[in-house]
Parts: sequence; C-alpha cells; structure tokens
Amino acid sequence: MRKKDYLCTLIMELIAQSGSNRQYFRDHLADGRTVIRVVGTSREENHAFITMARHFHALGLPVPEVYEVSSDEMEYTQEDLGSLSLFDYLQPARQSGVFSESDKQLLRRTLQALARIQVEGAKGMDWSVCYPVQSMNERSIFWDLNYFKYCYLKLTQIDFSEDLLENDFEALSSRILQEPQDYFLYRDCQSRNVMLREQDGQLQPYFIDFQGGRQGSRYYDYASFLWQAKANIPQALRNELFADTKLDRNTLDHFVLFRLLQVLGAYGYRGLFERKPHFVESLPIAINNLRELFTSCADLRAQYPYIYALSNRL
Repeated sequence: MRKKDYLCTLIMELIAQSGSNRQYFRDHLADGRTVIRVVGTSREENHAFITMARHFHALGLPVPEVYEVSSDEMEYTQEDLGSLSLFDYLQPARQSGVFSESDKQLLRRTLQALARIQVEGAKGMDWSVCYPVQSMNERSIFWDLNYFKYCYLKLTQIDFSEDLLENDFEALSSRILQEPQDYFLYRDCQSRNVMLREQDGQLQPYFIDFQGGRQGSRYYDYASFLWQAKANIPQALRNELFADTKLDRNTLDHFVLFRLLQVLGAYGYRGLFERKPHFVESLPIAINNLRELFTSCADLRAQYPYIYALSNRL
C-alpha cells in the first residue's frame, strides 16, 4: 500500500478475531469511506485470498473487492461489507429455534449464491494459488481426520483403538473421493463468513474468508453451512434447504460426518488448547450433531462402526 493511503486514515478500529490468526481493522478514511485492512501471518494464504477475490469479483460474484496490496502481500485492503453477518442476523431464530419465512428465504439466497461460487467460480480459477493444497486429495482428508484424532479425541483421554479408527478413516476418505472434485470448495462456508448488505430493499449475502478454498466436491460446503454447530438450523429445515440443491442426500451424509469430525478437531484445538470460550461452547453442540447423524443414518453406522461406537462415548 502506498504511504499516502495511511496518511488519509483518520481512525483504525480493530475488529475482534475469531478462529483466525489474521488481524482485521476497519480504517476510517478522510473522505468518509471505510475499508477493511487485513494483516496476515502467511504470504501464501494472503496471496490465495487476493487472487481468488479478484477472480470472483471479475465474474460478478458476491465477494469483497480487493483494493490495494502491499509489495510483500502481508497486508491488503478490501471492500467494507458492513458489520451484519448472517449469523448475527439469525440470532433470534437461533435462540428460539423458529425460523420465519423471510429467514428461510435468506438462507435459500445464500445457498444459491454459494452454488454460483462453486460452479462459476471454478471456471478459469488458477488452482495453483490454493493454500495449503490445490485440491481435496487423500492427504488433505487425512490431515482433517487426524486433526480430530490428535486435537480432540486424545484430549478426551478416552481409550480407543487407532487401528480400528484408521480403518474407518480409510473407508470415509475413499467414499469422499468418489465424488466429482471439479468445483470450488469454499471449505469454511458458515454463517459467520456471510455478510449481509441491503440491495433494492432486500438483504443479499456476500462471502468472506475463503482463503482456504480449493478444488473439490460441492457437498462439503453444504455440510459445513447447514451443520454449523451454533447456527442451530433445525433438521427439518436442513432437509428442506438441501433438497433445493437437487444433490444426493445419502452422499451428503458422508460429508457431514467428515465435516463434523474436522470441526471437533478445530474446536478441541481452539477451545481446549488455546482456551477460546466460543469454541469450548461449540463442542457439546457438535457432539450432539454427530450423535444425531448416526441415529438417523443406518448406512453410516454400518460403514463406520468404530466412529459410531466412539460417538456414543464422547
């Protein structure tokens, strides 16, 4: 960024972090505008976001525009989409468990916009910029499964058989890789990463924090979004929203299992190790989601019997 841009900044407002190590600031400029300034810890991760954001923005997809980038790509400014996230907007519904028709329509618009990111965003994407891997391959799948094993399961001090657990991991990885992998996989698609802006009297979703995106299956993002621990989307509404996608529900269940194991690893690391309260609070919700998934899916119980047995002991 050029020096003159810093001179035009009147106020720098630190935005609270969640699970990321990046720092976010809302810079209030002398001309009355605000921009979001991001200070990252990884050049490769920053480069991935900057390249993807510019690609998506050029296609007219709902993401923030990137304005200026430092020469070392460790800092950049992007469009300020405001402070209202989908997660915050849906707070009354999350707390009551009752989603109004307007809430449901907003969720539908979000999933429709996600589908555009997955399909249109994949066209012409330079997958070589993806960080830390270009695609959802066997190695990256086992990174996430081992995240569950080492950052959550071992911390519970429950005795378990690593051999039997690895058998189920191998079966789950094989099933996931059966699906077409030629879409943009957002990876961290959840309501905290959806910002809302009013356009023509209607709230429209915009996506942020997709720097972990890669080439992969569409199913993962639907599992991530609909089964977000604290989103508290009722099962009936999950089914209704996913039915709109016209994708296969049985296939989705395998990705939901995979995603729930990954987030338990993340919650274990961020909550039990880093002592961040938000992630500790999410652990019992994620465990309950895992148990409910196995209860409703006989196929999963049969194909991953050891993970099922462990879920009842957590």
